[in-house]
Parts: sequence; C-alpha cells; structure tokens
Amino acid sequence: MIFLLIALVGLLSGIVGALIGLGGGVILVPAMLFLGTSFAFFPELPPQKIVGLSVIMMIFTGLSSTLSYMKVKTVDYRSGLLFFAGSAPGTIIGAFVNKGLDLPSFQLYFGILLVFLALLLLVKDRLKAVHWFVQNGRNFTFRDSMNKEYVYGYPVWFALLLTFGVGFASGLFGIGGGSIMVPAMILLFLFPPHVAVGTSMFMVFLSAIVNSITHLSLGNVPWLYTLAVVPGAYVGAKIGAAWNKKVDSGTLVVILRIALLVLGLRSVYEGIFSS
Repeated sequence: MIFLLIALVGLLSGIVGALIGLGGGVILVPAMLFLGTSFAFFPELPPQKIVGLSVIMMIFTGLSSTLSYMKVKTVDYRSGLLFFAGSAPGTIIGAFVNKGLDLPSFQLYFGILLVFLALLLLVKDRLKAVHWFVQNGRNFTFRDSMNKEYVYGYPVWFALLLTFGVGFASGLFGIGGGSIMVPAMILLFLFPPHVAVGTSMFMVFLSAIVNSITHLSLGNVPWLYTLAVVPGAYVGAKIGAAWNKKVDSGTLVVILRIALLVLGLRSVYEGIFSS
C-alpha cells in the first residue's frame, strides 16, 4: 500500500514537473514530508532521505521529458550545458549543507522556499520582461513551427551566478530548480516559453546526476522507496511532456500556486512550533 502511494506521488510529480518544467522535486518533497509528518507513513525517512529519493527521481523525470522535448527541437543544448556548469557546484555544496539540517530546520527553510515559489508563480504573469540581459549578453535566435522568430540571451556571468544559486537550492532541498529557472529564462532572458521548459528539463537532468552522486556518497538514498517512485515518475514525465504541447497549463499553475502556498505555510508552522 505504501509503495503504491509512493508510486502515485511519483507519477503526479513527473506529470507536473514535465508539464511546467519544474523537475518534479517541488511536488515530491512536500508531499512526502506531509505524508510522513501528518500520517506517519514513513517514520524512517528523515529529510535527508526524502531529498535523496527526490534527486534520484529527477534523473528519470529529466531524462524522460528531455527526450520528448528533443524530438520537437525545443532544447537549447548550448544554454543548457552552460546552466549546468553553474548549477553543478551548487548542488554539491547544497547536499553537504543538507547533512546538517534537522527536521524542524529543514521544514522551516523549505517552507519559506515554497512560499517564495508560490508568490513567484502568482506574480510572474504580471511582471514585465526585462530586456537589459538580452541587450547586454550573448544573443540567440529560435524559429518555431509557425515560423515566428524569437531573440533571447543573457550575460554568461549572470547565468552562471543564477544557476549556482538554483543548484544550491536543488542540492539542499531536492527540487529540480526549474521552478526558479523557467520564470527567470522567460522574464529575464526572453526565452520562448516552450524552449525555456525544454532547456530547463535538460539542465535538471544533468544536475540531478551530479546531485544524486553526492547524495549517494552521503548515504541519503532509500533504495526500496526509490524503486517505487522512479517508474511512476518516468511515465508521468512522458505524459507531462506530451500534454505540454497540447494543454493550456494555466489551470494547473493556479492549482500549483495554491498548493505550494498552503504546503509552504504549513511547513513553516511545523518548523517553528516543533523546534
């Protein structure tokens, strides 16, 4: 029963992660924390093990969705590799910092991050694109299937700095980083949304490999639970990537905003009052 529940959580994480470009960890980690602390389903899983489970899962969600986006040619490999170069050191440092967090501290800091992400999703449609980064950085062009041309770009130093911070959050909390990168790529670097999602998942895949190796070395991977979550996440990522080309994800984003805000506030509350 528990393994079926974990597989379903993995399926949902894969669908949402690939559909919006989040990577899935931002769904899996709070869901596992909620089920563990509220219903005691996983009493043997501390935050470090949940993060280890999440980063292994993100290898497969990242691979599955990246392969799908490669087929429709919406992955910017050059940018993805550059972003990975910035995020990889961050994931390693974040994983080692994670080692020193107890449950209340993890819940407090993770809750603050979830509230931030919820607010970011809430206001991102109201924010105006910033052209400074494109005007003062390396520029690229992309022509979509409707023959519409997009120009986007970024200063390399800023991209490396931003992705280092994203990687640190990924290593510390087990999230994919796409929840921060996709809005940044669209609003700051002027990426076409579908290219932002595809490139984000490519970066998530590469970063998850480094992240997983680090957490494996720290003994943070619960293999039995991982075997339950990976198949569901892989299939979910295939479904999410397919839906990305057909479905208006606006309704899902609204639901995700509310869920992240509620889970984030709950996690902050638990972190403060259980310490």
